[in-house]
Amino acid sequence: MYVYKRQPQGEGGAAADAAPAPERAAVTPGDPVRVRRLEVPGIGAGAPGRRSRARSERGRVVGSTRPAGPVTRLHLPATVLAAAPHQHARGRTGPGLRIVRDDLRQAVLEGREGNLVLFVVDASGSMGARSRMAAVKGAVLSLLLDAYQRRDKVGMITFRGGEAELVLPPTWSVEAAAARLTGLPTGGRTPLAAGLLRAAEVLRVERVRDPRRRPLLVVVTDGRATGARGGDHLGEARRAAALVAATGTSAVVVDCESGPVRLGLASALGTALGAETLRLDELGADALAGTVRAARQVA
Repeated sequence: MYVYKRQPQGEGGAAADAAPAPERAAVTPGDPVRVRRLEVPGIGAGAPGRRSRARSERGRVVGSTRPAGPVTRLHLPATVLAAAPHQHARGRTGPGLRIVRDDLRQAVLEGREGNLVLFVVDASGSMGARSRMAAVKGAVLSLLLDAYQRRDKVGMITFRGGEAELVLPPTWSVEAAAARLTGLPTGGRTPLAAGLLRAAEVLRVERVRDPRRRPLLVVVTDGRATGARGGDHLGEARRAAALVAATGTSAVVVDCESGPVRLGLASALGTALGAETLRLDELGADALAGTVRAARQVA
């Protein structure tokens, strides 16, 4: 069991600056599970997929609009409603309606789009025992499989030691991401701010390259931040999180903190990111379904 011992140096484990955790060998991921769907809020217009809501050429009819060009799918009830008040003025005397071009209404369809899911994974020594890191890798692997099923583009950044590394540039190859994850070593300090800043840079480049594909940032961490020298590493991480939040990027923080003493640092990071925070054991769809069933029983 991993037990966090509070140090007098202050929040975020500043004492770790003096004695970084030893390097560890790669940890095999735990078994993947079915995860709840994480989605980007609002409505996009990106590439077809199965994650987030989007305006598309396929899907269910959710409304109507005046067509800007040729009508590709007529919304008949809205067209009739637009034409009906003008029938007397148009001289209609028999059955049927007189419809003009201005009456036509285009059906608005809502489907699903694929997103860019960028993982930022804490691989530092603060993630504790091998069993917990195996669970973390298993959760990320589950999210990668979910991204494959939902036709997402994926990328992965890891941070450990003294830097953040883009171990997988955004790609369609979920198999490559899973291979990088399996061979990922752990240990060392926790440069959380560097991980978030690297994510901001990757998202900036991808926004220029593929502006229609909306990003979803998934940060997997216990929220701790340490560095090679003394300083406010936790404050730097929260400032980096505020920078990411200012871009309007949707994010989810997966809280990996465990042990009898919980500092709630991942939750504070989620607040700075404007993100939803989920505990590691809340990520599974089965756990979510159990929570819903329990709430119904109480009701």
